[in-house]
Amino acid sequence: MGDRGWKAYAVAAALAVAAYQVIPDNPWWDALWQVGIGYAAVAAIVVGTRRLPGRRRLPWWCIAAGLGANTSGIAVAVYASDVLHIDWSPTPADPLFLLLYPGCALGFALLIRAREPRRNWAAMVDATTFTTGLGLLAWVYVIEPTAHSDDMTVLGRAIQIAYPVGDLLLLAMLTRLVRSGGARGAAFWWITASGGAFFAGDTIWVVLGNLDIDISGSLPLSRAVAMVFLVAFSLFGVAALHPSAAELDQPAVRTAPRLSGAMLATLTVTSLVAPALLALQVSTGRVTDGPAIVVGCTALFLLVVTRMAQLLREVERQAECVRALSRQDELTKLPNRRAWNDEAPRALEQARRRGTQISVAVIDLDHFKRYNDTYGHPAGDRLLADAAAAWLSALRRVDLLARVGGEEFVVLLPESGADEAGHVLARALAVTPDGQTFSAGLAVWDGVETSDELTARADAALYAAKSGGRNRIVVARDPAQPPVVPAEAA
Repeated sequence: MGDRGWKAYAVAAALAVAAYQVIPDNPWWDALWQVGIGYAAVAAIVVGTRRLPGRRRLPWWCIAAGLGANTSGIAVAVYASDVLHIDWSPTPADPLFLLLYPGCALGFALLIRAREPRRNWAAMVDATTFTTGLGLLAWVYVIEPTAHSDDMTVLGRAIQIAYPVGDLLLLAMLTRLVRSGGARGAAFWWITASGGAFFAGDTIWVVLGNLDIDISGSLPLSRAVAMVFLVAFSLFGVAALHPSAAELDQPAVRTAPRLSGAMLATLTVTSLVAPALLALQVSTGRVTDGPAIVVGCTALFLLVVTRMAQLLREVERQAECVRALSRQDELTKLPNRRAWNDEAPRALEQARRRGTQISVAVIDLDHFKRYNDTYGHPAGDRLLADAAAAWLSALRRVDLLARVGGEEFVVLLPESGADEAGHVLARALAVTPDGQTFSAGLAVWDGVETSDELTARADAALYAAKSGGRNRIVVARDPAQPPVVPAEAA
């Protein structure tokens, strides 16, 4: 659906939610208005997902099923209260209300799996940490008091406990969705805001209940709280109708978001919930939830340690990647000048200890500037990459080829004198791609000079090869004599 469709629905839904404050004070009017907004959201999801292929509609259908059941529960609740006069828990509406949580959670889970086919353990730890902290609050202030309440039957207590458990399930999946990779268009934020609104509405009811605040006598206030849920319904509809909903379940191209300052602060506050609860109960002189706080503290501590270990591993992995990239030429994937400067002195020292010969060659592609000017820089880059791959195939496994400049390469040839090194370079010259050639200067180590001096001598031999007509390999005799012997390619 285009921009007009979702905008029209968003405006109509906003007007309907705002008008809820001024409808007649009647339970049936309340139910009619809320059910109308809820079913409109379900219809918007069904219409919005028609543009998606069959299997990609499944997450939205799960969400629509949860919303539809919850909306139906509103009508059933009013009927049970006004017609059947059922005012005790559980009511016939409770199962319908509770279906919201597994429906939305399953929808979120399917979206997460589609967006991130591979498991994101860091995001899972973050979501678990956040849920554990709030779960401890829910246990202390809602679940545990309800479990020991004498005002309800066992089934009634189970139903009432299921609500905060459902909220925690929804919160866990919502947090995991926020920490996932993938597209973050408008639909992503609408659906996130909708899940957050449902959780906020339930939290408001819990807080009011724990503070013994009865808002039923204030029509504007009670309707304002109900409007939070109506907004949540509508936001799901807006998300489904928005064009960016088609990207919501696409596999992640962008990586999962980094651990931002806001997320870090949230996790820090969450991890402090357990000690804060303990301090509060100690200050009142009654520690009534010691075992739960101990379990919560232990779980949060282990989760924080796990997250720290993940961060350390990520830092180590990134540092290793940076080290590797700093020693690798981006175009040819060969070692670069930094790697050469590290490896050449080591190789010379190893040759000295073993008493073996070692040679260094400097290679320069002939007329590379002319090739670039004729065929363009992209073709020149391809030639460099193809030449590097071809030369590697002609060199021995013990040889080291590195790119140290634009079209300039160096080769380290262990355990080889002028003759063997010359044969190896001749093979490389023969396989140079695209009909191109190179000039090379070859120097055999005298056992005394440094790697820089040896390379400089090979570089001088390279210039002699260029002066001699290119397409040849020139060998530097020794440090005291100029390079004189050309070895032309066949």
